[in-house]
Amino acid sequence: MAIRLNSDPEVVAAVREGLARTGGYCPCRVDRTEDTKCICREFREQMADPDFEGYCHCMLYFKPKG
Repeated sequence: MAIRLNSDPEVVAAVREGLARTGGYCPCRVDRTEDTKCICREFREQMADPDFEGYCHCMLYFKPKG
């Protein structure tokens, strides 16, 4: 599985800054639970789906199809 960072360095920098500010929790989420700790549960489940292609909720990671 070839998960990669967003190709836009500004997005990556902004999300990483948010992760540092929140202690590793998705900066796009209000909840601070294990489900929202980066890489969040939602994206881990999407990564397991061979038909899913797209970004995680905060746009930091991208998973190509297959």
